[in-house]
Amino acid sequence: MAKSAKAPASFESSLAQLEDIIQAMESGDMPLDAALASYKQGIELMKFCQARLADAEQQLRVLENGELKPLDISHEQ
Repeated sequence: MAKSAKAPASFESSLAQLEDIIQAMESGDMPLDAALASYKQGIELMKFCQARLADAEQQLRVLENGELKPLDISHEQ
């Protein structure tokens, strides 16, 4: 289940891959070497997702300090 060490395509695809890895590992049918490789890949995907979320959070902080106003959805029609 180990993949090459290229950068993930997107946050969403990384999250889906991570969910697949977790599901496969939780099944308990994976040989030890495959489980270790999957664990390593999962850690890399998790780090990628955390970095993408941190980047998005930083962008929101920048926008909040500028002209961005809170979204008021209470007046939806």
